[in-house]
Amino acid sequence: MTDSNSAFASGPALPYIGAMAIFPRPVSPKSAMSDLWSYFRENRPHKWPLLGLSVAVTWVIIWAFIVDANTNTMPTRNQIFYVQSWDSSRSDAAIILQQKIDLAKREAAIEKKQKEMQGVADIFGIDWKKDEARNTARRKEALKQINAQLDARLAKAEAAEKSVPGAAQSGAAQP
Repeated sequence: MTDSNSAFASGPALPYIGAMAIFPRPVSPKSAMSDLWSYFRENRPHKWPLLGLSVAVTWVIIWAFIVDANTNTMPTRNQIFYVQSWDSSRSDAAIILQQKIDLAKREAAIEKKQKEMQGVADIFGIDWKKDEARNTARRKEALKQINAQLDARLAKAEAAEKSVPGAAQSGAAQP
């Protein structure tokens, strides 16, 4: 099935090279340089613009690699997160009061951001007044419920503190 001069199971070893005429023969560096030099000696009108364009594209690619290699290579500075620390003897009433204060601050920040966004909407001609009225009513209703829930918890916590007079001084918070 196979010939004696066959290196592969599919057929003879070297005859397939002759069929591939698309690959050039090995060229010596001397003949390659003489071909390049003879090409540049010929007077062609598009020779210099294409040479300049090819050099420019090559340098842009090299420059992009250099810039990319130097981008985001330095380690970032450590990010510091400041967290409020609380005393372990803090009462439930104090916690709930702080939650109410934080809720009010958050709502003020949201209102400020909404005013900024409404200014941007006015610049672009976006009609926001109808949506704002609906969303404000919903937000006020939600805040009313949250504040009522916090007030109920606050009253319960204050009642628990009054029923156990030594709890606030001993450092143990009552549920």
